[in-house]
Order: sequence, then structure tokens, then C-alpha cells
Amino acid sequence: MSKAAELAALIGSGQAQGNKNIVINGAMNIAQRSTSVTGNTAGGYLTCDRINFVQNMGTWTVTQSSDAPSSEGFLNAYRIDCTTADTSVAATDYLLVQQKIEGQNLQTLRKGTSSAKSVTLSFFVKSNTTGNFVVELYDSDNSRQISALYTISSANTWEKKTVTFAGDTSGAFDDDNAESLQINWWLGAGSNYTSGTLNTSWASATTANRVVGTQNLAASTDNDWAITGVQLEIGDVATAFEHENIGTTLAKCQRYYQRIQCDTAYDAIMDGSHLVAAQFYAMHTFPVQMREVPTMGENGTISVVSNGADRAPDSFILNRATKEVVQTYCDMSTNNGVTGHAGQIRNNNDADQFVEFKSEL
Repeated sequence: MSKAAELAALIGSGQAQGNKNIVINGAMNIAQRSTSVTGNTAGGYLTCDRINFVQNMGTWTVTQSSDAPSSEGFLNAYRIDCTTADTSVAATDYLLVQQKIEGQNLQTLRKGTSSAKSVTLSFFVKSNTTGNFVVELYDSDNSRQISALYTISSANTWEKKTVTFAGDTSGAFDDDNAESLQINWWLGAGSNYTSGTLNTSWASATTANRVVGTQNLAASTDNDWAITGVQLEIGDVATAFEHENIGTTLAKCQRYYQRIQCDTAYDAIMDGSHLVAAQFYAMHTFPVQMREVPTMGENGTISVVSNGADRAPDSFILNRATKEVVQTYCDMSTNNGVTGHAGQIRNNNDADQFVEFKSEL
């Protein structure tokens, strides 16, 4: 097939169109929470947005690393380093890196129909540990899964891996804003997950068949693993990674997590007013609609500035919220303001203070 005919075929299939990558933040460019977390024993969303660390094996440093395959256009990677090993793996142990995807972003896969589409996952990976690892697609709506082995051939070298998964004619994804699909890069697991035969075709999930044949990255404090350039696209061919505008990637990430991060002492956070002297309400409008009504977290020390005075609130909580806007409440019973006066919430000489809103899958 000529290059022109090959390109025409790709365009006709929809594979070569813009916005082809189902993965969000595959270049690991956005890290709203932090660029480095040490001493992690429980996993979670820690550094690069949309990347979930799921683990109960060992202790880890997790970073947004600048060690990336720059010759391929990547300047950031998601990296984990083992700092306390787990050499006695329990049957229920697990260690994986994951991205969860909404069902309404997966309808083009036509899963659960006779015309279900195959998908190709490509990514760059680097580790000091060579050998086989498992990557898995897990259908959360129907408890179905498919696994594949990939091999890290050279230690401490960026390698591109490509895995194609057949379309699944059983079990349609729900068309909603809830989790429907997990991409799981397994890096260690106990016998509950490894004692069967690796399931390389779509089937009802059997736990013992999910992670057969993987290395245990938690076996030594010498071990590390990093990933970037992650792309999941329709079809049997891995096309070039779709580098997108940083603002586009940020907006996609903010659907799931947003942070108002202070940079210097006394930065403003939200504007508001005293409904009565002992109650201060403030509003914040999100730059993009969040996936669902968020929860709020806060770190550091705040104060309420109004009527020419700086007052410490007794409490700071989320009062009301939609997907588009939140109203926060400060109890000012100890340090009354003046009814009807406008003001602002700001950090109280705390440059590390932040307020976060979460609607992760």
C-alpha cells in the first residue's frame, strides 16, 4: 500500500483524526498536586494528573520526572522509585499504575456490539528491571478484562511498547460520567492475581488470571519504573503520539481535579462578604465544568480580610457546590466582621497554602 493510500485508510477509519488519544495527560505534563511525593505506602493521585498509584507493597517516591525521551518530544515522565522493599509478597498484595476513563468517552469503541473496535495502547517505559510486565484493560461496568505481556529489554533505557487489544463484543460501557475502563500497568502482585493462566482475550474477570508473569518491582530498593507518551487509540496501528496544547491538557485534567495554589504570602484565594457579622461566604467559579459535584480539601492557614482587618476564622468549609461553582463558608464567631461588608479569603502568611476540589473517578 502506498503512503497516500495508507494515510487515506487511516483517515477513513477515524484513527488519524485529532483528539484520537483516549488517555488524558499521556505526556505527563500536568502535575497540579505536586512534582514529588516521598514515603508513600498507600498510593493515590500524587503527582501527574489522572495517574493513580494503586499499591500496598513497599514504600515509594513518586515524581513528575524530567528524565524523559526528549528526542520523541517528551520532557516529563511519571516515575516511581522503591525506597523500602517488599520481598515477602502476600497473596492479596498489588502494585500498579492506573488511569481510569469515563464511559461516555468510550462509546466510539462500540464495545458490546458486533462491530466492537480494537484499540492500540502505546507508551514509552524505562526501568532498571528487565523482563516481562503485564498491562491490562479492565471493564469496570461488566467485570471483564484482558491482559498482555510487554518486555523491558534493556535496563535504564527508554523503550517504546505497543499492545493491540481486540474489540470486545460483550458488555457495553455505560454512557455516563462514571468509571468504565481502567488501564492498569501491573508492577507486582500476590498469588491471588498470578496463580492462573494469563487471560489474553476478553473474558469475565478471573482474579487469578489477571497478572500472571509479571516482575515484582517492589523486590529491591534499587528498583524504579517510569512511563510517558501514553496513547490509547482505535485501530490496530500505533500512530504518532498526539502532542496537544498545554492549555487543552490542563482543561481536561481540571474536570477531575482543580487547585487554587498560593505562590507567595497573603495571596488572595476567593472573594466574598459577610452575610452577618459572624458568617463570611465566598464564591469560586471553576474554569471548566467538573465531572461531578466536587469535595473540597484545604491545607495551610487562611484568614478573612474585611473592613480593614485581618481575622482568623473558626472554620472553613464547603457550603454548597455544583459542577460549575462552589460557595464556601467561614465561621467568624470568635472574630466578627461587619454585616454586609465585602472581603476576601487569603493565606495567612502561608505561601504553601492551597484549596483543592476533587471529582476523581
